[in-house]
Amino acid sequence: MSARPDRSRWIVAMALVAVLAAVADPAAAQSYPTRPITLVVPFPPGGSTTILARIIADKLSDALGRPIVVDNRGGAGGSIAARQVARSAPDGYTLLIAFSATLAISPSMFPNVGYDPRTDFAPIGMIGMAPSVLVVHPSLPAHSVADLVKVARDAPGKIQYGSPSTGTVNHLAAELFASMADIKLGHIPYKGTGPAMSDLLGGHISMMFAPIPAAHANVAAGTLRALGVSSLQRSRLLPDIPTIAEAGLPGFEATQRSTLLAPVGTPRPIVERLNQELNALLATDEVRKRLALEGAEPIPGAPEEYVTDIDREEKRWSKLVHAIGLKGE
Repeated sequence: MSARPDRSRWIVAMALVAVLAAVADPAAAQSYPTRPITLVVPFPPGGSTTILARIIADKLSDALGRPIVVDNRGGAGGSIAARQVARSAPDGYTLLIAFSATLAISPSMFPNVGYDPRTDFAPIGMIGMAPSVLVVHPSLPAHSVADLVKVARDAPGKIQYGSPSTGTVNHLAAELFASMADIKLGHIPYKGTGPAMSDLLGGHISMMFAPIPAAHANVAAGTLRALGVSSLQRSRLLPDIPTIAEAGLPGFEATQRSTLLAPVGTPRPIVERLNQELNALLATDEVRKRLALEGAEPIPGAPEEYVTDIDREEKRWSKLVHAIGLKGE
C-alpha cells in the first residue's frame, strides 16, 4: 500500500472529495436509482457475511424501489472485491458491504493491496458490530480467562487454537489475546468456521474465538465451555458470559465491524439518500432482531463516522499484524 498521508493532509483531501462529489451530476442523483444496484460481498457465498448482506439488500431494495443483487466475490481476505469496487464507476450502482478483515487487516497483510480504506471509498454508513466468544473444549482445565492464561503459561505453545482462516478477525482476536496475556498459542487455520468448530468439538484443537451464533448451542449443551466474549459489552445472546475485558484482560476488544461503502466520488446526494435509508432500516425491530440472531448490534450513524472508525481499527490491527509478522499469500 502506498505511503500514508499525514493526518492534516488526509482530512483536507477527504473534505475536497466530499465537495466535488456533492456537485457531481446533481440531476442523476435526484433520479437515483433508475436501475438495479449491485451489492458486492467480499467473501464466498454462505456464512454470516452473506446473511447480513441479504438482510441489508432486501430492505434497501424495498426502500429504494429497485432490485439489489448480492454478488459474492471471494479471495485474498476480501481485498479482490474491495479493489474492484474501488475502481468501479462512482454512480451509486456498485456498493460494497465491507468487514474488518477487508478494511482494517488485509491492507497490512497483502503487499500492493490496490486500495486505501481511508481514501478510495465514499462511506455510506456503519451497519453493525459482532463480537466473538472464546470457547474451549471441556477437556481443557480452564473455567475462566485466568485459568486459560495459567494453563498456557505452564505449557508455552502447546495449546492450539483454530480460526476460519488466516487474517480473519477471529484469528487476530486469538493473537491479540496471546499478546495481551503474554502467552504463546499454536494456530491452525481452517477453511471456514464449520471445519474449525468440528475439530474443536472433537478435541483436536483446544480453543477458538468463534462467531456467537456458531457456538451458542454447543455452549448451552455443555459440549463447549465459554470463557468470555470479545466486545466491551456483554452479548445479548450470552448475557451470563463475561467480556474478556472484565474477566482479566482490561481493554480487550476484537469485533467484526461491517460498513456499507461506495466508490470515492459518488455524488453526495446519493450517499446521503443511502445513509438515510440504511439508518432507517437499522432502526426497525425486524432488522434489529435479525441482526441479534447473528450476534450483531446495529451501529447507525453519519457517513463521516466511518472515517474515525476505520482509522482506529486499521491502526490497531496493522500494529498487531506487523508485530506477529503476518503475511498474506
